[in-house]
Amino acid sequence: MRLSLQLFDFSQKVNYQTEVLSGLTVALALIPEALAFAIVAGLSPMIGLYAAFIMGFITSVFGGRPGMIAGATGAVAVVLTSLVKDNGPEYVFATVILAGLLQITIGIFRLGKFIRLVPQPVMYGFVNGLGIVIFLAQLTHFKTTDSTGVQHWITGPPLWIMLGLVILTLLIIIWLPRFTKAVPSSLAAILIVSGIVLGFGIETKTVGDVASIQAGFPPVHIPQVPLQWKTLIIIFPYSLVVACVGLTESLLTLNLIDEVTQTRGRGNKECVAQGLANITCGFFYGMGGCTLVGQSIINISAGARARLSGIVASVMLLVFIVFFANIVEKLPMAALTGVMFMVAATTFAWASLKAFGRMPLADVLTMVIVAVITIILHNLALAVLIGVIISALVFAWESAKRIHAKKYRDKQGVQHYELYGPLFFASVTAFSGIFDVSTDPAEVVIDFKESRVADMSGIDALDKLTERYQKAGKKLHLKHLSPDCRQLLKNAEKIVEVNIIEDPSYQIAVDTK
Repeated sequence: MRLSLQLFDFSQKVNYQTEVLSGLTVALALIPEALAFAIVAGLSPMIGLYAAFIMGFITSVFGGRPGMIAGATGAVAVVLTSLVKDNGPEYVFATVILAGLLQITIGIFRLGKFIRLVPQPVMYGFVNGLGIVIFLAQLTHFKTTDSTGVQHWITGPPLWIMLGLVILTLLIIIWLPRFTKAVPSSLAAILIVSGIVLGFGIETKTVGDVASIQAGFPPVHIPQVPLQWKTLIIIFPYSLVVACVGLTESLLTLNLIDEVTQTRGRGNKECVAQGLANITCGFFYGMGGCTLVGQSIINISAGARARLSGIVASVMLLVFIVFFANIVEKLPMAALTGVMFMVAATTFAWASLKAFGRMPLADVLTMVIVAVITIILHNLALAVLIGVIISALVFAWESAKRIHAKKYRDKQGVQHYELYGPLFFASVTAFSGIFDVSTDPAEVVIDFKESRVADMSGIDALDKLTERYQKAGKKLHLKHLSPDCRQLLKNAEKIVEVNIIEDPSYQIAVDTK
C-alpha cells in the first residue's frame, strides 16, 4: 500500500488563516475531552492528553481524510476500563500497540472498504446516538465532587452562572457568523466568555478544576509487561475490540465528512495512519484512541479542509501542556461545554426525524436500535454491527418474498418455469413450493434468465428438486444460467451432486442466447 505525505492539497486553494484558527479552536476543545476520557479509563489525565497529541498529529499527517481530528476517545476508554482495573496501565500501552498492528493489517489488506456496507439507517442511528452521547457527557460539568468523593449536581448561584455562560457561548456561536467569518465562531466564543470570566472575576468551574494539565513532552516508554504467551492472551481481546471500535468510529466519521464536504477520503489509508498512531501512543505514554466526531465537526464547520488544521490542533495542544498550562487551566468549563453542546446539536441528524412515517418501519427501527445501543453501551462498533445485521436480515427477508415463477406448457408438452428473484438461503422454501412434481409432464425446464443461484443453499435446493424429479422418472433442465451461477455449480460438484441433465435442444447450463 502506497502512503503519501500530503500536508496541503495543491489542487485547491488553502485558506491558511482558517486552517490555523480552526486548529486552535480544536486544540482547546480537545483538552476537557482528553482529560475526561483518561479519568473514565482509570488512567492519569496526562496519558489522555499525550494520546490526543500523538493521535491527532500522526493521523493529520498520514491519514486518509484531511480535516478529520483524532485523539483519546470515550469509545476506547470504556473498553480499557476493566483492563486497567485488573492489570494496571502498563497493559494498556501493550494493548494499543497490538491494536495498532491490527489496524495497519486491516489497511494493508484494504478491508476498510467494507464500511460501505453500512446502510443509511445505521448511519443515522450512529450519528444520532453519538450526538446524544456528546450532549450527556457535558452534563458531568454541572456536577461537583464533595470531600467524600461523591458527585452532586451544582445548585444555586453556581448553577445559574454556569448556565448563563453556556447560553452566552451558544449565542455567540450562532450569531457571530452573521456578522463575520474571519474568526471561527467557536474560538471567538471561548475567548469572549473566558475574557468576561477573568475580567470580572466570576467564580465558576475551570479546566484546572477538572485536572492539572502541566507536563513536559511525551516520554519514551517501553511497556513494562512480561514477554510471554499469557500476556498476549490477556491483551489480544482488548486489542481486537479497540482496533474495531476505533476503525468503525473513524471510517463512519470519514463517510460523514465526505458527505459534508462533497469529497472522498481514503479509508484504507486512514486505517494505516490510525494504526501507526496507536503504536506510537504505546511507546510514548498514550492511551490510544481514534477519530473524534465532535472535534472533527468543529474543524470542518469552521471551514478547515486541509491537513494543516489537524497539525496545528495537535501541536498547539502540546504547546498548551508544556508552556501555557497555567493560562489554559483558568479557562471556564462553561465555554468549552457550550461549544460541545453545539457540536452535539450539529452531529444529530435532524433530517432523520422526517423518516418516521416515510421510511419503511424496519429502517426506522434499525435507526432507533443503533442509537439506543450507542447511548447505553457507548460501544459504537457493536451498535453498527447489530444495525448492519438487522438491515441484512430485513433485506434477505424482502428478497426471499420476491421469488416467483411464470408457468406455461409449450406445444411439445414441456413444462416451463420462468423463475424471477434470487435463489438463496432465505428463498429456498418458497422456491421448493413453486413446483408440482407429481402433475408435471415428463420434461421440465427451469429458466433462470431473470434469476440467479446465489449461494450453497440455492445449490442444495436445486439438488433436492432434481432428485425429486428423477425419482418421479422425469427430466429437469436448467436454462439461461449466468456464468457466475455455472461456476458456482461447477465448484460445488465435489460437495453436492447437482443433477443437471444435458440436452442439446435446451443447451442446458451453457445457454448463450
